[in-house]
Amino acid sequence: MTAVLSMIPVEPDEREDFLKMAQQHFHELNPIFTPAQDWKTSYFETIKNNPRYSLRWIVADGQRVGFILFGVEEHRFLPRQTGAIYEVYVIPEGRRKGIARACAKQIIDELWKSSPSKIQLEVVEGNTAAAGLWRSLGFRKATERFVLTEKGPATK
Repeated sequence: MTAVLSMIPVEPDEREDFLKMAQQHFHELNPIFTPAQDWKTSYFETIKNNPRYSLRWIVADGQRVGFILFGVEEHRFLPRQTGAIYEVYVIPEGRRKGIARACAKQIIDELWKSSPSKIQLEVVEGNTAAAGLWRSLGFRKATERFVLTEKGPATK
């Protein structure tokens, strides 16, 4: 990779630019993604209003090529913290150039400075490129997450 990379905070006045890119990201993960009203009105604000979340533009050679969202959260049941990488998105033209890898390494180092017990993330099923990236950086599959989005046999 020969691009000059930086990650800079997404500012409040960049809300619409961020939401447009985030919508592109979620649409790529799920082609039927349509942002609900609460997503439109709350997603960005919830991120920006929580000091434990960091949202940064990924900039290569002076151009925004993606974003990364990460943070540190309290463990649900124990007196410890967990690092979390919530989203990493690189626009299609910027992929396969080492951008996500370089940014991920930097964020992992930054998260370890907060002394979490672990760093975790989720990969959408079928996203083999992302899974391969994270495995190559030392992550291992630890769980499978199942989601119920509508009433099914168990709730009828």
